[in-house]
Order: sequence, then structure tokens, then C-alpha cells
Amino acid sequence: MLIVGAGFGGIAAAIELRRHGFTDVKILEAAAGTGGTWLYNSYPGAACDVPSHLYSYSFAQRRDWSRLCSPQEEILGYLRGVASEHGVNGIVETSQRVSECAFDEQRSVWRVRTEGGLEHEADVVILATGQLNRPSIPDFPGRERFRGHSFHSARWDHDYSLAGRRVAVIGTGASAVQFVPRLAGQAAQLTVYQRTGNWMLPRENRIYPGWLRVLIERLAPINWVRRR
Repeated sequence: MLIVGAGFGGIAAAIELRRHGFTDVKILEAAAGTGGTWLYNSYPGAACDVPSHLYSYSFAQRRDWSRLCSPQEEILGYLRGVASEHGVNGIVETSQRVSECAFDEQRSVWRVRTEGGLEHEADVVILATGQLNRPSIPDFPGRERFRGHSFHSARWDHDYSLAGRRVAVIGTGASAVQFVPRLAGQAAQLTVYQRTGNWMLPRENRIYPGWLRVLIERLAPINWVRRR
């Protein structure tokens, strides 16, 4: 069996397949490591907007999250930890972007080709490629004439400092809501272009106090009740 993508979906599929006795499983991952969207999206303030005790595997509950909605590095560490614990790392082939899947009707097998020219055969192909790591950049007029530095939030350029610069952000989706406040404190000028205004509510996502973290870690039923 062949799985395309080593994010939350692909890793879960591999674990479940192996748990049910399917041992001949391989994962092809386009990126240089596992993690899916949580590997690609590392912009300032990146975090999940779903509480971590819900945004996690039912079979691999963690009770030491730092806050209600955990930041990107915690989620990525959690996902990779689960993959390691269940022996999934050994079946992942990274830097293998799939370019073609063709079904051979005569032999009843899938022929899967990567951009590097490698070919794989499988009885079953599971696509777990996701979508939130794929930059969507519209072809708006004048884009080709812009001489400044530009990048998509899903490919954040951490080597380029935005401190003291004039910064323009196009879009006000979930990612912008997270990184715009971080940029506001360092940019000389920040302009946000939006198509439709958002409804805003206060985000209560403070770090858990020490006593609460100890309570959650030591009393397992608390996490069960929260998930219920």
C-alpha cells in the first residue's frame, strides 16, 4: 500500500493500516521531513485555532500542552513524536513529490511516478496530500512590476527581516489573523488589504498556569472529560 503525504492524515492512515495487519506500507512525502502543513506553515504566531485536546489523535492523547490552542512547533513535535512511537518514520521516503498515478487495468496495480523519475507499484494508493500548505497567489495586475521582496505566508522567509520596513499583507484569513499582530510591532508601516471584513472576538489563548498543567498531566480523566 502506498500513502502520498506524511502529515496528520498520512501518518494516521499508516498507523491504522499497520494496526490491522497491513505491514507492506510506504509513505511518499514531497517535503524534506514529516509534518505536512505544520512543517510548511512556520510564520510568526502560527498555531492551531482548534483546542489541542481535540486537535490530536484519539489513540495518542497528550496531556502536557502549553496552552489551549498550541503553537506550530508544539504540534509538529507532537506529530513527529507519534510517528516515531508507532514506527512510522522508517516507512517514510522524503523529498519524493508524486507527479503521476496511473492504474494498470491488466495487472490491477497502481503505477506511481515521482518528479525524480522513480516508479512505485501498489495495490492501493491513499492520497493524504492536504491543501493548507499550498500557496495560492492570484495573478493580479502589476505583480510582475513589484521590485520589493515578496513571499507567501506558507513559505515564510525567515532570513528576511521585516523590522523597520513598509509591509503590505494581502488577505485576512486565519494565517493573517495570527501573523499580522506579530508584524505590527516591528514594521515601520503595515497595510492590510482585505476583500471582506472579519468578525473579531477576543482570543483567550494564554499559557496554562502551572497548577492547571500539573492537574491535567496527573489526572488522566480530566482530559477525557474535556474531549467529551
